[in-house]
Amino acid sequence: MMHKRKHGFLYEMKQNGFLYLLTVPGIVFFTIFSYLPMLGLVMAFQDFSMRKGIFGSPFNGLANFSFLFATGDIWRVTANTLYLNILFIVSTTLMSVCLAILFSEVRNQKLKRVTQSLSILPNFVSWTVIALFLDAFIEPSTGMVSKVMIAQGLTPDFYSNPSFWPPIFVLLKVWQGAGYGAIVYIATIVGIDPQIYEAADIDGATRMQKIFRITVPILRPTIILMSLFSVGRIFYGDFGMIYAIIGDNGLLFSTTDVIDTYVYRMMRMLRNYGMSAATGMYQSVLGFVFIVLVNTIARKLEPDSALF
Repeated sequence: MMHKRKHGFLYEMKQNGFLYLLTVPGIVFFTIFSYLPMLGLVMAFQDFSMRKGIFGSPFNGLANFSFLFATGDIWRVTANTLYLNILFIVSTTLMSVCLAILFSEVRNQKLKRVTQSLSILPNFVSWTVIALFLDAFIEPSTGMVSKVMIAQGLTPDFYSNPSFWPPIFVLLKVWQGAGYGAIVYIATIVGIDPQIYEAADIDGATRMQKIFRITVPILRPTIILMSLFSVGRIFYGDFGMIYAIIGDNGLLFSTTDVIDTYVYRMMRMLRNYGMSAATGMYQSVLGFVFIVLVNTIARKLEPDSALF
């Protein structure tokens, strides 16, 4: 027993050394881009100066956090971030699952390949290009949608009415990400034992019954797992999408300003790096607490899908 325990690590490396070697690039990546930057969190507790740097700037305790919460803006951007991301996660997950089921039901292989490729294509279009296309539809004077609204006697005030933008963002997010997100669910459906469906056919099950009694229940653990991955970044707004489309339009901030755009604008306009770092730390702590809470719920519903 003592001999096995003494050589346990060496034996494991000898048996599975190549598999551990495959993890090295991932470990190096996350060390450089995720763990080392955490040293910059010290800026949240400093009166940071670019000239003095992290090691020379004086500490000011919780002053950055006090000023951050005193402004009141943080509550607005936090609510917007949480609300928009919940809409994104729910709508994109539902559409991805629906697309995966639809693709699996298509019998024509050529049509299936074409439709799958077309559904994935939007994921590779940058938000800057999407913003230009969107402007061609809703630009107040020349946009196609705006012209239709004007013809109906309506006022196309998309860029001055913040209530329009949550549903617009949801439509764009689903269009851009649902097809790509369906890949995981398609892989799960492909892995289902065909004999299960054959047994259902013998029992006289219809196609819809097979979808809701076989496919969806088998997809449930994957849906929960993918949702957990999404929840892990629920307090990180899609900066690329929101800033490319909204920019610095203050008229729309009440429903579109999220933590990421708020931090970027704070750094660009105010040059307040300490308060920006405090906001980022606040964002990370909230995300950590939220993922622990949701994982606890998932472990009770589907233990095999929990992250930890």
